[in-house]
Amino acid sequence: MGTRWRCTGPRWSGEAFGLGWCDPERAEERLSALPAGKPLAFAVEGERRCLGVRRAGRWTVCPYAAVLDGAGARDQCADCARLDRSRSVAADTMADDPRPYGVYLAYFGPGLLKVGITAAERGAARLLEQGAVGYSWLGRGPLMAARRAEALLGSALAVRDRFGKAEKRAARRALPPAAERAAEVAALHQEAQSLPGWPEALRAAPYAYVDHSEVFGLGRIPAAPGAVGEIAGLRAGEEIVGSVLAAAGSDLYLAQQAGTGPVFVIDTRLLAGWVLRPAAGQVTTAAVMREESREDEGRQEGLF
Repeated sequence: MGTRWRCTGPRWSGEAFGLGWCDPERAEERLSALPAGKPLAFAVEGERRCLGVRRAGRWTVCPYAAVLDGAGARDQCADCARLDRSRSVAADTMADDPRPYGVYLAYFGPGLLKVGITAAERGAARLLEQGAVGYSWLGRGPLMAARRAEALLGSALAVRDRFGKAEKRAARRALPPAAERAAEVAALHQEAQSLPGWPEALRAAPYAYVDHSEVFGLGRIPAAPGAVGEIAGLRAGEEIVGSVLAAAGSDLYLAQQAGTGPVFVIDTRLLAGWVLRPAAGQVTTAAVMREESREDEGRQEGLF
């Protein structure tokens, strides 16, 4: 990539994981696929910059060229984030969106089931982006009806609408068999659709469980405690070297060369805003810390 191109973070295209790139000044975008086994060797260069705002399929350059913290998952400065949220379903500032929405139940691990909504036209993309191990659709209808169903499950059944990064990572390394995962979603699906007060405008969807464990490659992630490290932040000049092991949501798991270090995971949202260049060395120089040692931010990833 030339120096104009900045990473825009994780992208799922169908069931394939990759990294996005943009050159906002030329309104160009690219996608680099990262299949299992692909070798990676790159360094972060210069300053991490705000990506600006993406509307109607194109990027608008940040007018301040704001510099971002290398340890944060956000890829926007405060001003651009405020503009983004001024017209956002996620921030409840777009109640007039005429598109149909799907309500889903997502499974992340035993007892970790959430309810959420996504534009129906996006299909399962939202589920892949947040790292849902499995899911089933619950209903489909207008935005506000979908919102009411989401709120109903939260109040009547105490179903959460988000889980933190640490909870998801821990759960996906100790999963029960697929049949047990499906049964847990099925039980909640049945209970949810039998609730009084179901929005009339929301068309109920039949139970149909979809599992992402093979898509993500979860069977390749070491399950032993302490077997997976974490890169929690990046500084200019630091290098990451390894081969792709698995990817779930925005998390990318990399295996290092034998003897050079443990398997580690990086939230690829940390790469957004950086210019990446080829690594000069053969080992990862970014700090790899024990995954469980970092306090979880508890923030829902991405938008709708």
